[in-house]
Amino acid sequence: MSKRSVDTSTSFSTIAYESLPDSREIETLEVTVSQKDPTQKENSETLEVTVSQKDPTQKRITIEKEPYLPDDKLVEAVNLAIALGRPLLLQGEPGCGKTRLAYAVAYALGLPLEVSYIKSTSRAKDLLYTYDAVNRLYDAQLGAEGQRSRDIRNYIQLGPLGRAIARAQYGRRSVVLIDEIDKADLDFPNDLLWELDRLEFRVTEAPDIYYAVGNSAALRPIMFVTHNEEKALPTAFLRRCIFHYIQFPETEELLQQVLATHQISNQELSEKAIEVLLKLRKLDLSKQPGLSELLDWVGYLEAVKTSPEELEKLPYLGALLKQESDRQRAMEALGKQ
Repeated sequence: MSKRSVDTSTSFSTIAYESLPDSREIETLEVTVSQKDPTQKENSETLEVTVSQKDPTQKRITIEKEPYLPDDKLVEAVNLAIALGRPLLLQGEPGCGKTRLAYAVAYALGLPLEVSYIKSTSRAKDLLYTYDAVNRLYDAQLGAEGQRSRDIRNYIQLGPLGRAIARAQYGRRSVVLIDEIDKADLDFPNDLLWELDRLEFRVTEAPDIYYAVGNSAALRPIMFVTHNEEKALPTAFLRRCIFHYIQFPETEELLQQVLATHQISNQELSEKAIEVLLKLRKLDLSKQPGLSELLDWVGYLEAVKTSPEELEKLPYLGALLKQESDRQRAMEALGKQ
């Protein structure tokens, strides 16, 4: 085991983030598997990657700022993960802002964001690349198209992590979000151990295609992995991560700041909504309402011009509580049938 190189040249700052405009342009590179470079030596393991534009630095996209208010401990965890080049594993109850952090960091640093929303059918290899063997066989059975099928590169598409690793070859860093990793089976995190450690991979179906970030710590992808605690993660995977648990902001002051960050302007309505939310969270509910539910609820209340007094009747409760037993318990404890 060797010492992990530390790079402190890049950091995330809430002060700098708050000073950024509501939208900004970032440079991005569209990376794809290329045709073989005729100048490349036969046995070379040089990275074979191309950019869709003749001048990749000319491609710019406009992205919107993500309203986000991280606390000091979360910012510390982000910067620790960036410096060590390790994924930041985020836990916390659903709706507490785990997923949106990656969007905020990508915006703050002006980096392209690669996102993978994990499903029960997801495979670890899909994060790196996919190989379309079916279409290759189909093309091989056609006349003129059969020529295309001779080059396997036409059927390999890089995945989110694969694009981030390949993009580093052009001196461009990326942010990668692996969302809800616990939805996949237990083999998924185990199958990523080598790639997370080395930030390199080889295409199994075409071993001459090889991708690696290299020795530049400043180009290592900034990775975020969210976890809803539905399944335990393997110890070997946890060892390769930086861990942080995002706590729900339980005080009225913190919740007011969150609503203000999301442009909720009715102060009196916000105060009453927060009061109701905190009372609900003290009840024995199957699923407590979180920040996501609060933002939906208050946003709608403000849009339809609901008065603060009406919140005593718990209107539009379906935005906060998602089970009938919880709704009945809330109405019995706080509202009126």
